[in-house]
Amino acid sequence: MSESELEKLRLEHEAARLFLRAYEREYHIPMRHIWHNEPAKPDVSCYMNDERLDIEIAHLYANEHEAMAVLGRPLSLDIQRQLAQLALNPSCEQLEQALSRLLEAKAKKTYDSNRVWLLIRNASTLWQHDDFVHLGAHLPVPKGHEFEQIWLLSDWLGQEAPIQLWSSHG
Repeated sequence: MSESELEKLRLEHEAARLFLRAYEREYHIPMRHIWHNEPAKPDVSCYMNDERLDIEIAHLYANEHEAMAVLGRPLSLDIQRQLAQLALNPSCEQLEQALSRLLEAKAKKTYDSNRVWLLIRNASTLWQHDDFVHLGAHLPVPKGHEFEQIWLLSDWLGQEAPIQLWSSHG
């Protein structure tokens, strides 16, 4: 397994672990035993009240340059300047665009699963918990995806309560 694949697995596992803890803390529903899946399945699986739940995991960045910075990749001086400018002027529109790109990409995937949730972990320093709460009904959820629910960890460490962005149950 390559270094980048190992890093991706580590990030997915950490996001799943933080989400399960935060969900359990908020809703008092036991969430246990994370394991990784083969590519045809969502990224990780666990048990929720003794029922299997599959979770597809995505990390939200403002753009690929921010992703490189967060992941510790070397950045040119020009990219560093662009990121500094972006941080000075974060907007609701940028958040909607970033979420829309992520959701469009995930909605195109098919999963060998009876029950799959999408977990988005905010990896951007531009947006905080309140930005996602205010997004509310403006969430650009594409039609035809396979997710039963879409959840968000608004902070990197999973200390805030998870935000349910969408549910097939209304």
